[in-house]
Order: sequence, then structure tokens, then C-alpha cells
Amino acid sequence: MKVVVAMSGGVDSSVAAALLKEAGHDVIGATMQITLPPDKLEDARIAAGKLDIPHHIINLGDIFAREVIAPFCQEYLQGRTPNPCIRCNRYIKFGALLDKAEQLGADFIATGHHARIERDNISGRHLLKKGVDRRKDQSYFLYTLTQEQLNHTLLPVGSFKKDRIRKIAGELGLSSAAKADSQEICFIPNDDYPEFLKNHASQTVVPGPILDKDGNVLGEHEGIQFYTIGQRKGLGIAAGEPRYVISINPEQNAIVVGSKAETFSLELTASVLNWISIANLEGPITAKAKIRYQHRETEAEIIPLTGNEVYVKFAEPQMAITPGQAVVFYHGDTVIGGGTIDRINYNWINNNGERR
Repeated sequence: MKVVVAMSGGVDSSVAAALLKEAGHDVIGATMQITLPPDKLEDARIAAGKLDIPHHIINLGDIFAREVIAPFCQEYLQGRTPNPCIRCNRYIKFGALLDKAEQLGADFIATGHHARIERDNISGRHLLKKGVDRRKDQSYFLYTLTQEQLNHTLLPVGSFKKDRIRKIAGELGLSSAAKADSQEICFIPNDDYPEFLKNHASQTVVPGPILDKDGNVLGEHEGIQFYTIGQRKGLGIAAGEPRYVISINPEQNAIVVGSKAETFSLELTASVLNWISIANLEGPITAKAKIRYQHRETEAEIIPLTGNEVYVKFAEPQMAITPGQAVVFYHGDTVIGGGTIDRINYNWINNNGERR
């Protein structure tokens, strides 16, 4: 079976290729030329050489700019906080790369994501499950995958703990074995969001007012694209207690701030939904919901609405629910589906979890 492995130069994707070759597959390494620095491209090429597999560099820069970078900037200009890794997975790794793999005569693509794919014999659906190493689980980023994409995807490292992956890499003599995992967005140099947005946003940065929730002006912001819900640092206002961004109003070009307690909410509405373990949500369900990658799952009621939307009500208040981010639903270790957070109920919650 021929498999194209997306190789970034990191330890996970390199070991994914090694595991598939060891299993007897015809493995081809493919590095997407989008924004990877030259040293990462070289790491991927060297890893493919050590594994004795062919290696291709595939230029996907144009589609990456159109489907990832442009929406990323536009979302910030609208006062939202996007997750570009999710869009990259949807349109690039499991979209454009899958198309390229088919052109190479491959049956599957594979990545180094810490997640697993299983088939449910009863429903016949492909299921997306958490990786064995819960600390490294990346199923949150993959909730947009369709049944067709899952049918042509392999995730070999998802069944291993990260320390075992590093040990395998060391045994293979891969230089990535001891390298730290990247924590930055690949196309943001030095993780400097403001500088990137200044250089790439289509609209001019426009300062505006920082308000409290009663409309009083407390200061001036540098541009709404530089702020996100829950942000405390960098507001530049003097107050008797710490102030946090509690909402962003692009129509008024205003940032609204409040206390930490006012960053909490029980409810959200999400759209652009994708379901994995079910074909569609026909009625209310109770599941665990996760509003950010580094966030604890919380029990919630999920209610379908018209227009491919859901209303989500949490069992306990959540801090800094952020429009533009993803909310992903789980049943145990299985991803039910997810969507993009659109609206938050701003009925403020006090420190006791009571409405004000």
C-alpha cells in the first residue's frame, strides 16, 4: 500500500514515516513548501534519507496564503481570534496534500498527529479518537475531517506515548529525537502576532476606545486585531483591579474590559459544524465540550439550531469563550464533531457562578 507522509522535519512526522515503512508500506515523504524555514525543509530531507524513502517538496504556498493566511488576518480584523492550524488541516494537509497524494498513486496520506482513527462496525463510520498520550492529544485540531478524508488517512503515532516516539527516533538516528516541539504558529515569525498583522492585514490599523461594560471610556487601544477575549496584559489602562478583555466590538471599533469574573460565561453559539461519529445532530445531547486546545473539557448540553448552528450550555462557567476559536465535542475519547464559536451569552457570571 502506497502512503504519502506529510514530513515537517519534526520527530512525530519522521517517526510516522518510519512506522509505516516498518509495517511494509510503500512510503513517500512529502514536505509542503508553505512557510517552513529552510532548516525544517532540510531536516525533513535528511530524515527521509535516513529512512531510505523518496522525498518530495510540494509547493502549496498559493493555496496556503488564500485559505489560511488571508482568513487569519480577516478574522482578527473582525474582532475574532482564529485557529489557523485547524484551517490548515482542513484545506492543506487533508485537502490539497491528499489531492497531490492521489496524483502520486497513493492510497493514503499520513501525518504525525497524536490522534487515532478507527472504524465503527455498527454504523460503518470512521471515528476520530484521542491519542494514547493525552498530554499530546491533537484530536481537537482534526474535528473538521470528513468521512472521505478519514478513509484515506493514517495516524500511526497516535497509538504511542511521546517518550516512546522520541526513543524510536533516537534508535533511528534522527536529529529530531531531542528537539523540542514547536509551540508557535508556523507562519508567524518569533510568534509576533501584532507585527505579522501590521504587515499582512488588508486594512489599516485603527486605534479606538477601551470601554467598560457601561460604555465609559477608560483608554485607547492600538487596533482591535491586537486583542483577544480574556487578555489582561498590554491594555495600557490604570485601574484599581486587573482588567480583562471581555468583548470586542468591531462595529464601534471598541474593546470592552471588565473584571476576571466577567470573562466567564455559560453559553455560546457555534456554526460551520462538522460531525464525525454521527451523520448529523438530530436533537439535544449531553457531551464534553472543549473551547480551546489547552482547555479542560466540560460537560455541556448541545442543542441543534436552524442554519447549521448549535447552542451550547455548559454545566459550569467557562473563562474567555472566544469567537473564532473552535468548540469540539467528545464522548469519552471519541470526537463527536465541532464547530466555530460565533456568539457568546454576555449575561455576566459572578465568582459564585451566579448570573448578575
